[in-house]
Amino acid sequence: MTIPKYINVEGKISDIIQQNPYLLLMFEHFGIFMPFLEKNLKDVCEEEGLNKDLLILFINLFNDENFKYNIQLTSLDANTIISYLKNSHAYYIKEKYPKIQLAIKKMYKTNNNQEIKLVEKFFNDYFDEVKEHFVYENKVVFPYINQLLKNEGKEIITQHKYSVAQYKEHHDDIEEKLLDLKKLLIKYLPNQISQQLRRELILTLFDLEYDLHIHSKIENMILIPLVENMEQNISQ
Repeated sequence: MTIPKYINVEGKISDIIQQNPYLLLMFEHFGIFMPFLEKNLKDVCEEEGLNKDLLILFINLFNDENFKYNIQLTSLDANTIISYLKNSHAYYIKEKYPKIQLAIKKMYKTNNNQEIKLVEKFFNDYFDEVKEHFVYENKVVFPYINQLLKNEGKEIITQHKYSVAQYKEHHDDIEEKLLDLKKLLIKYLPNQISQQLRRELILTLFDLEYDLHIHSKIENMILIPLVENMEQNISQ
């Protein structure tokens, strides 16, 4: 798969996805769905009311995680980013993680090995941490940012003594345990476990790891600096 590092507004969505299929999920999180026909990025941005610079930034970040951007985002973009992240959360909770849980159960059904029970427990504990992380964002962080956007920032900051700096501290890296789970499956699960089921599960975990890595980049590199700038402007 050849991935172009830089995309412009004239690029056709169908071509972009052919070059990097992971972007199909990214478009879904933005509320942009198939069929794409002959539409380019400019077309869908006009249809959906999206900032084309923000959409191109996300695409380039998926194509190159070290992509450096120099566009100026505004507080209006924060709403779009929050909507994107909420859609990502829903996808993980309702689709991706249940798929992984089902794959582990299938492995145990074909070979009720104790090691698979340990894999299941490890994953469920990890999933609980992920859900806690998402609940914190959905119930604390995103409502706080929405209040900033409604010009209630000074009041919320002074009354509740909250800032996005606390989000930084709470923002644990949920990728590390996923890496440990992959190592467990690749290195230590007994040979008699179905190779097909194990391979399917590992590839699913790699897909999840890729998406979660970009998800964290979006939060750390784009959303948090944008909100910090909003806080500074309100405090002045």
